[in-house]
Amino acid sequence: MGYLLGSLPNGYLAGIWFAGIDLREKGSGSTGATNVLRHVGKGAALAVFLLDVAKGSAAVLIAKIFLPGDALEVGAGLAALAGHIWPIWLNWKGGKAVATGLGMILGLSWPVGMASLGIFLTVLRFSKIVSLSSLVAAISLPFLMTISLQNESFRPAYLTVSLAAMTLVIWRHRTNFKRILNGTEPKLGNK
Repeated sequence: MGYLLGSLPNGYLAGIWFAGIDLREKGSGSTGATNVLRHVGKGAALAVFLLDVAKGSAAVLIAKIFLPGDALEVGAGLAALAGHIWPIWLNWKGGKAVATGLGMILGLSWPVGMASLGIFLTVLRFSKIVSLSSLVAAISLPFLMTISLQNESFRPAYLTVSLAAMTLVIWRHRTNFKRILNGTEPKLGNK
């Protein structure tokens, strides 16, 4: 169920419905909110971002209700991430896991999710580079989770999923990272 929620192709549908384009053939080729912003518009990008966050959170929250237990909740969240990155409906080519990953973390530990979002927004404010902001927020995730878990019983599944989410985001942004190093990564507002 987590995979099916994650595989809902919100960005792809926004591209088709609002601009008549296949986002997989534009810009980064991602179906995520940033590519929607660059090729469809702000309103569609905000809607895609919120829907992508919701599908990550929903997968975890449904698991918390029907299959309580850290491992199953984390498994549902990871399944949603996998569905977002490799959706069956789009020949396994989807988004980069940032918004859905945020949703998953919000579902598991909302303070960690909000802190990660705060880091993303702070880096974005100063750099205007979405991919850099995504990478910094992802790298901070295991540290934030470790700090959060000091206030409660240790939850190895939560720490493991923060490491897995960080790894997935870094891997999905590997070409962006090269462009950041080369100084050629587009800034917010540039097509």
